[in-house]
Amino acid sequence: MRGLVDKHVLITGGGGGIGRALCQRFAAEGCAVGIIDIDVEGAAETVRCVEAAGARASRQVADIADYAAVARAVTGLERELGSLDVLVNNAGWDKFENFLDSEPMTWDRLIDINLRGPLNLHHTVLPGMVERGQGRVINIASDAGRVGSSMESVYSACKGGVIAFTKTVARELARSGITLNAVCPGPTDTPLLRGFLGEGDAGEKIHKALQRAIPMKRLGQPEDIPGIVAFLASDDAAYITGQVISVSGGLTMHG
Repeated sequence: MRGLVDKHVLITGGGGGIGRALCQRFAAEGCAVGIIDIDVEGAAETVRCVEAAGARASRQVADIADYAAVARAVTGLERELGSLDVLVNNAGWDKFENFLDSEPMTWDRLIDINLRGPLNLHHTVLPGMVERGQGRVINIASDAGRVGSSMESVYSACKGGVIAFTKTVARELARSGITLNAVCPGPTDTPLLRGFLGEGDAGEKIHKALQRAIPMKRLGQPEDIPGIVAFLASDDAAYITGQVISVSGGLTMHG
């Protein structure tokens, strides 16, 4: 991708799954990679993977729902890597249950991680980008936020909020040299989804039913996501902002 070499990229939730795949792709593009994650061992392993690929990497352990912790982590990463050029809000969490069976304590956690967390990152990182007159933000939302998803009501609400927030701030900063876009994965084979599907025959039946519903007849893999994210971070996407792109194997198609 044009214009990515030597860029400094911050990826939240880089300790595994889609986040690790994102870190590895940006490393392959010649970027320095900063990671914020609450998973100490996972983030350390991702740093080792990135460095093994010949790229610089640094990690900060922080709860993205804690504004002060996020501010400290961003400062630490910029001290080690340099000013941030790209922000990828990837960290997320879900608990699969019907809304009427859920509890307010669970809503709080879902909102803290999936909505408040990205707000904290934007508010901390964007001022520096505005000052420098350049920057790219890619928010990993979800097709659940575009079309809804059973047993993911509050998660869907948060991701829908991230999509609306992305569009709004993209408008606010359109003349500041900064673009913001959202990428929406469909069902993706991650530990979170595996935990939902469960073990044994029942889990395998749901897994196969999901595969049948997807036109490409397979679940997404973490490696399916980084290509579009790298593109949106590159110079090739300089005139693209406020857009929402689904990566779902054709499961959701919307004009």
